[in-house]
Amino acid sequence: MKIHMAHLASKIVAAGVGIGMAIGLSACAGTGLGSSNGAQGTVEKKSPSELTIGVAISTTNNPYFVAMDQAIKAMAKKNGTKVIIADAQNDSSTQLNDIQNFVSQKVDGILVNPVDSDSIVPAIKSANTAGIPVIAMDRGSNGGTVLSTVASDNVKAGQMAAQAILDAYGKGAKVIELSGTPGASATIDRGNGFNAEAKKLGLDILSSQSANFDRTTALNTTQNMLQSNSGVQAIFSQNDEMALGAVKAVQAAGGKIGIFGIDGESETHTAIEQGTVTATIAQQPGKIGEMALQAMYDHFNKKTVKKSIDSPIYLVKKDNVKQYMW
Repeated sequence: MKIHMAHLASKIVAAGVGIGMAIGLSACAGTGLGSSNGAQGTVEKKSPSELTIGVAISTTNNPYFVAMDQAIKAMAKKNGTKVIIADAQNDSSTQLNDIQNFVSQKVDGILVNPVDSDSIVPAIKSANTAGIPVIAMDRGSNGGTVLSTVASDNVKAGQMAAQAILDAYGKGAKVIELSGTPGASATIDRGNGFNAEAKKLGLDILSSQSANFDRTTALNTTQNMLQSNSGVQAIFSQNDEMALGAVKAVQAAGGKIGIFGIDGESETHTAIEQGTVTATIAQQPGKIGEMALQAMYDHFNKKTVKKSIDSPIYLVKKDNVKQYMW
């Protein structure tokens, strides 16, 4: 009797495991994460007008991300897609809460422009657990599973900025660097690209300090750096907002220093025309937003979505400034 009962118990356990596996497979089949794990055929096909997409923006205090936000809204409106926009105001905790709210609302997909590539990881994993596909914009995530990362080549942007400084000031030019938010993938990639290329080209990097991609912070930081370093010929700023802050610091100091940024803001184009900014590596934030939303459309149309989607960049100087506006 004991043998019979033990045999029966083992059959019940085996059946339970089988049922659990079946439920797990069924749950996976119903998620929108198909192309993230190679089973893209399991995605529930939906048209753009059937989708609700959560959009988590790092900050709308920066015109760059305003352009991205507006492009997404315009494309969504054209296609009948419902979008829910959340602005984290450059706060990682707020962005985590924003995405948790998207998960609670059971959106179909999430587009996120991370404040920080490390801090965003728990939010990405939360969406993964809920079976909600995530696409990163402009900055990547250092963990979790994203369907795709849509961004400019930030390493190349840094390299292009170094080359532009060499072309303007020659080998041995004395340069200070304004870096972005610590931990952001754009900060790391632009910094790595610039510093490696600057070393190769023989530029003299006197100092590098973070100004958190913020204009006012950059003004104060640049003032301090100019006081601490003599003979500065050029400033490399990892974004245009900081470059525009540096302009004020240079003007206050009464010097003539070349300023080189990354982004391509309209205000920077005006500054280039006026001669207060030397050049910028122009990205296309609106295009990044559109490409990210299109990738989400493609995912729900059961098309293959590349893990990395590049948006083109351009060197903008006084002689071509009118060609690259956004």
